[in-house]
Amino acid sequence: MPQVVLICPLIPPNTGNIARTCAATNTELHLVGPLGFEISDRYLKRAGLDYWPYVNLHNHESLAAFEESSRQRGGRWLGYTVKGTSSYLDFQYQPDDWLLFGSETTGLPPAAISACVQTLYIPMTQPHVRSLNLSVSVAVSLFEARRQLGL
Repeated sequence: MPQVVLICPLIPPNTGNIARTCAATNTELHLVGPLGFEISDRYLKRAGLDYWPYVNLHNHESLAAFEESSRQRGGRWLGYTVKGTSSYLDFQYQPDDWLLFGSETTGLPPAAISACVQTLYIPMTQPHVRSLNLSVSVAVSLFEARRQLGL
């Protein structure tokens, strides 16, 4: 099953909402530091409600630590960025894909982008809107991958 990876997330409620989505779909969530908050942050906990016991959460101190861990497990890194080369709707997902998302303010770091097999974007109709909220982007992307995989 695809896994969600947040690299250097900054806003606790976004991460909490993503954790809730991951709990509901039984999707592993990987947080790659440095984080913009403490894991014990009350806003993070509140956004995740009482679903935290159901989140399969993995913490990685750095991108290098995450890379080492993920490479041992295999699978493709797919980077979501407004500068992606393919629409997330036109891409064929595989069960062992890693769905990578960057921070709310800077997006994916260049080192993560260069390690990705593919970069994907979510099409926007309004040219003056740069991007969706991080938690919305994760949900849209995860559910498309799950739909394609029959989950």
